[in-house]
Amino acid sequence: MKKRKRLRNGCRGNSKKRLVKISARRIILILACLLLATWTFSPQILQAEVEWKILKDLELINTPLDIAPSVDGKWLFILTPGEILIFSVSEGTLSDRIPVDKDFDRIAPLRRPDLLSLTSSTKKTLRVILFETIHKFDLTGLPYKGPQEARVTVAVFDDYQ
Repeated sequence: MKKRKRLRNGCRGNSKKRLVKISARRIILILACLLLATWTFSPQILQAEVEWKILKDLELINTPLDIAPSVDGKWLFILTPGEILIFSVSEGTLSDRIPVDKDFDRIAPLRRPDLLSLTSSTKKTLRVILFETIHKFDLTGLPYKGPQEARVTVAVFDDYQ
């Protein structure tokens, strides 16, 4: 009986070494398969070039503190100390200026395209500005009723097709 126990213990020792060798080989094989699968099925990293060009350089008198586009993309609002510059994207020019306190240092558009919010971190204030676009028409030579230099002009486009 003692001989059988010795043989069994001797066999167990060898089989453990074989199991360790086999499991190490299996782990290396599994890792190699996983590496190959991730390399094969993962998206390849590609380098791409980007074309770009400068559309407009705008010279500013004051240092810009913040900028914000309008919700509809028609205007770009540039906050400088003491005023907001309104840049028309379609025309490519500064269309107007809105005077504000010099303490305001942040500008952000709101959901409506005619609303802006200004904040001041020093005074801890928030201001909401509503602005309206005024369209100018050249009415020289057109028929009119009433004084020609009136403050309000109602234009009727009745022959418009």
